[in-house]
Formats: sequence, C-alpha cells, structure tokens
Amino acid sequence: MTGATARVDCLSHISHSGVARSDLEAEQAYVDHAHGCLEATRRRVREFWERVAAGREGNHAARFERDVLEHRVFQRLGQLELGGRSLCFGRIDLPGPAAGDDGPDGTETFYIGRIGVWDEEQAAVVCDWRAPVAAPFFRATGRQPLGLARRRRFVSRGSRLLGLDDEHFSPGDLAPIAADADSALRADSALQAALEAPRTGRIGDATATIQSEQDDVIRAPLAGVLIVQGGPGTGKTVVALHRAAYLIYTHRFPLAGQGVLVIGPNPVFLTYVEQVLPSLGEAGVRLATLGDLLDDLPVGGHDAEPVARTKGDARMATVLRRAVRTRQRALPAPLVLDYGLRRLRLSTEQSAAIVAAARRRARTHNAGRRLVESAFFEALATSPRRPADPAEVAEALAGTSEVRRALDWMWPQLTPAHLLHDLFGSRALLANAAAGVLDGTETEGLYRPRRAHADDVTWTVDDVPLLDEARKLLGPGRRRGGAGRIRTYGHIVVDEAQDLSPMQLRMVGRRSLNGSLTLVGDIAQATSAWAHDSWDSLVDLVAPEAPPRFAELTIGYRVPQPIMSFASACLPPELSHLVPPRAARAGGEPPRIVRLAEAGPAPLAAAVTDAVRRELPKVGTGNLAVICADEQVAELSGALSAAGVAHGTSDRRALGMQVSVCSARTLKGLEVDAAVVVEPGRIAGGSAAGMRLLYVALSRATRRLTVICGESLPESLEAAASKLGA
Repeated sequence: MTGATARVDCLSHISHSGVARSDLEAEQAYVDHAHGCLEATRRRVREFWERVAAGREGNHAARFERDVLEHRVFQRLGQLELGGRSLCFGRIDLPGPAAGDDGPDGTETFYIGRIGVWDEEQAAVVCDWRAPVAAPFFRATGRQPLGLARRRRFVSRGSRLLGLDDEHFSPGDLAPIAADADSALRADSALQAALEAPRTGRIGDATATIQSEQDDVIRAPLAGVLIVQGGPGTGKTVVALHRAAYLIYTHRFPLAGQGVLVIGPNPVFLTYVEQVLPSLGEAGVRLATLGDLLDDLPVGGHDAEPVARTKGDARMATVLRRAVRTRQRALPAPLVLDYGLRRLRLSTEQSAAIVAAARRRARTHNAGRRLVESAFFEALATSPRRPADPAEVAEALAGTSEVRRALDWMWPQLTPAHLLHDLFGSRALLANAAAGVLDGTETEGLYRPRRAHADDVTWTVDDVPLLDEARKLLGPGRRRGGAGRIRTYGHIVVDEAQDLSPMQLRMVGRRSLNGSLTLVGDIAQATSAWAHDSWDSLVDLVAPEAPPRFAELTIGYRVPQPIMSFASACLPPELSHLVPPRAARAGGEPPRIVRLAEAGPAPLAAAVTDAVRRELPKVGTGNLAVICADEQVAELSGALSAAGVAHGTSDRRALGMQVSVCSARTLKGLEVDAAVVVEPGRIAGGSAAGMRLLYVALSRATRRLTVICGESLPESLEAAASKLGA
C-alpha cells in the first residue's frame, strides 16, 4: 500500500506538463550528485571512526567515550543507509527574486528526499522530508499552493529516474473542486506507479507519495492526544509510522532520550511494517505489540469472547486490587519461635497491626515486604520480659522455615504471573476478589485449572493488560523474575486503536510520560470483544482531563471502487454515521462470486485451490491471501498443501510467501494484491462484531477479489452480489 491519500486538488489551477528528455537527464545528473555527496558523508563517518578506534589503549573513561562514539557512529551510518530506496522524491520551485536564488529564472529550488544531504561546503543538496521547508511538497494544492510556482515529482527506482511529473501552480479565481479523484491520480505519476506496484508482504515505500491530507496528520503538534479515523486504504498505518519519524526528527530533544513507542495489533503486523522506520533513518523507535511490553512471559491465543470482554472491563482493576489485598493478611494463629533459651511470640493482633501499617505506608505491594519484615522482627524482639536486639533476631531466624512461612502468609513477594495464576486457579480467591464487582457468570468465566507452576502458563492476549495492571500494583520484586519497572515514552502511537479495551487503554496510558499519544484506527473495523461504535467511548478513557484532537482520512487509495462498494454492504446499521472512504480508483475488476453446487469440506477445498491457481497468473509477482474464519485456517492450509501450493499461514511466514492462508483478524491493517474470501457467513457469524470482521476481509485486496460460498451469504452481502449479477 502506498498509504497515499489526498484531498482532490482544484485541477483548473494546477497544470500537469510533459517533461523534456533534457530535463530528465539534468535531474538524473543532480540525483547522481546527491548520491555522491551521501557516499562522501558515509566515507567521512567511517574514516572518523577508524581514527578513533585506532587508539584502543587508555583508561576507563577513554574506553567509555569510545563506546559512546561507536554507538553514535553506527547509529549515524544506519541513518545514511538507503537500502536500495530512492534518495530524492522531487523538488519545489518558489518564485523569485529571493535571497539564495538558484534557478535559471530567478526561482529558489529545494530538492526533497528521504534524508538531508549536504556537500563539502555544507550547502544543502537534499532537504529531509520532515524539515519545515519540505512541507509544501506534500501539502500544496490548487486552492492553497503555499507559495509554490512548481512541484516536480520524481518517478524512480533506487538511484535511477524513470520519469518526471511537473505541476505548475497559477493564481486566479477559484473554481469548484474537481470531483474526479481518478483524474488527480493519473496526474501524479509517482503515486500511480506506487499504487500499481505488486505487494511483497512488506509495506511499500510511501514517503514520496504522502498527500496533503496525510501530511496534516503527520505534522500535527506533539502535545496531547490525537485521534485519527480512516477507512480501508486511507493510509492510516503509513501516517502513524511517518508521524513517529517526523516527531522524533522535529523534537529530537527530548524524544531521543524519552523514546517513541509504536504499538501494533499482532506480530504479523509488526513484520509487515518493520522496514519503514529504519528506511527513514529512525531505528530508535520501538515497535511492539502489547504482549511484547511484558517481561519474558509467553503470550499466545485469545480467550472466548465473553471472557475476553470481562478481562477487558475496567472493573478488573478493582478485582486485581482486591486480589492483592487478600494476600496481605494477619497470621491465623500466634507464632512461637525458639531463640536460644527463650521463646519469642507474635500474636495475631500484632501481625494484623503490622499488615495494616504496611498497607498505609507502602506504595506497591512488593515494596511493603521490607516494612513487614522489619516490623515483624521488631515485634518478636520486643518481649515484655527479656527484649532482644531485632537485628540479631532477624539474622538468627530469617532463614528458618517457620519465619519464611509466616512472612509469606502475611505479605508474600509476588510476580504478576503468580498473582494471576493463583487468582484464576482458585474459585475461592476469585469469589472474594470479585464479590460485588462481577456477576457469577463473569467470575466463573475467569476460572481455569491451576498448572504445576505459574511459569508453565501461556497467557492469552486478553491476559496481557491484567498482568500489566498487576505489575503496577505489585511493583518491582527482589527475586529473579519479579515484577519489573514500567518503561515510559515521550510519545506513543497506537495502530488499530479502535479495538482496545479499557484495560488495554490503561496499559497504554501507563507508558505515556506526558499524555502525548496518537491513536489511529477505523471504528468500522472494530472487531474485538470491546468493539467500539464511536471514538467517544474511548475519549474518556484516554484523555479524561484534556479533550483530544480529531483528524479524518477520507480518501481510500488502496481499494478500487467496485471492491469498496461491495465491502461497504457489510457495515451494520449502528455504523450508519460513518461514511466509507471515497475510493480514488474508480476502475478495477468487480468482485467475482463463486457459489458451490454443494456444501462440504471437499467441494470447498477444491474451489479454493482452483481459485488460487486461477488468480496467481493474474497478479504476476504480487501476493494472494486466502481469508477465512479462524477454524478454517488449518483445513484450507492442508488442502493447499495436498494440492502442492506453497503457502504461509497466520503463524508461519504469513505474507512472507506469495500465497497465505489467514484469518480475517490476522490481516487487519494489511493488504494483498488478490484476496480469496471463503464462506463470508462463517466469518460474520464468528463473533458479535462479525459483519465488521467481514468488512475487514473484503477490503484487503488492492486488485482482485474472489468470494467463495457453499453456505448462504449474509443478507446485505447477498443484495450487493445480486447487483453484480452473481
């Protein structure tokens, strides 16, 4: 996906001209010069490091300085590495006369590219796309030319120019905005080339084709919460990643130290986008799923939807607080210990007072353990007959089994995994913690049989925010594997934010250093157990103190209009307030509907195999996904294997091969050249938000869509199929 979306320009005030071959040769020479300057910069950085590294001797301070320099040198070399991508996207010409005129007719020219490049005299050769001077390259429109006389876009492959596209801006009375988005597309050769390029299983290079609507979001202010709504193909993910790169460039201090975190919905998504930020020279941004933010805990799979909804409810914060409190308790009976020729006693009343005092003073549970231990030995030593030294008592008795059992009863050191393992494995503990908070069905849904040890548990995606909430309540532990400290970030970007539950939003907010976040998503594609019907239901959870800012991406560049119209038939009535994105690509193949003469695994497998073989020649080197209900992935993967069709699956090289078999949930936010959607009724019937999930499945294809059904189609989709004559 190019990720490019745009407001349609007032075409009567932008003229697109052909470009002479001599211009192409001159621009190629300039691009070659820019690459030469870039290589000279790399060479100077490497020579600098060779001189520094030559002095290996020295004291500790000198060696530390070399380590710091080594890190910075290799970081800089990473920023200068293009990886075969184009350096220069084009140029902008501002009318003269002006200081610094460098054009033949007095115009001032700036070349815009992936990174900034300077010559040996430190004159700018290429301006970084994030620099303020580059903004008109992306933002200028017929209505607002932003002072430009001309914008020239490069169509290139690596360092080789394939073509040029000029847009000449002229003043005049404004005419109505053109309604033909496709004509605007045809006018932008670079964008058109990017849209027509085959998919590779990795997000395409979109920086050169960012449009005005997207650039407004990318360059929005850092402070506060920004919510970005955009339908399929509007470039939400591209905007999110480029915003992260832009912010860390523009606000290098303080974000270089505070860090930027980008949260994606699943590991397949992270693989899909992992090359974008390094290609922009920003390798310091962390990409993660919510599960990646935990400390070495295995995470896999989802709970059943009712259980997932309970675990995502904000009431679980109260349940967990009470679960921790129940582990802070007085001794059930007095403790009597032999100490030399004496006996030391701790009454149940004394132990209750110790626990109560620790609750008042400790900020987190594990921090309270030291307070309990200190008061415990102080109380033992304070005998009314023969007082002892508390330190000596502690040294003598701390290692005994009786003392360890007593302290672990009163105030155990806990990890998040141990707390939840104990809680979910005991109906008594659950009943105590959830009383008056959850109903009986919700409480029973949380129960699962205990394993031999908490380390044997593979936690679900829905457990992740609960484990994180527990880590906040428990705090760092002294033992290996204890709860760690929570890392915070100067800015957090969340893609597919519409699916976050209240507990997940708490987890995200906990990592925000100053409330600076960008939440990107599409309410129409909300498919989790906590699918939201509007952004309003998230606002109070994300920004309870300051109202967030909203932005909307309105034009879909990925999905052709025939496919978009068919997919939009799935939108349920409660989302009637959402307007599907206007597809900029009016043409394209209509969806192909394949109805089976008889239902059953064998006919379905044969039809899917035939569809894959039929579509592959039509997409050339592009990719294809078989999209189905969760329970059908293994079955259809086996059918393709039996037919000798090499492919990946959701958990094995998904989108890393030309053919993949994936659930609709896995492909959220991703795209393919051709999609074969299998049994839409099963996809729609798999969850409460099933029609939204089907909308996701049907809007993944950028070129071709095939729908295979042996069972009946959902009613709204049947009506759309009838219009196609299928």
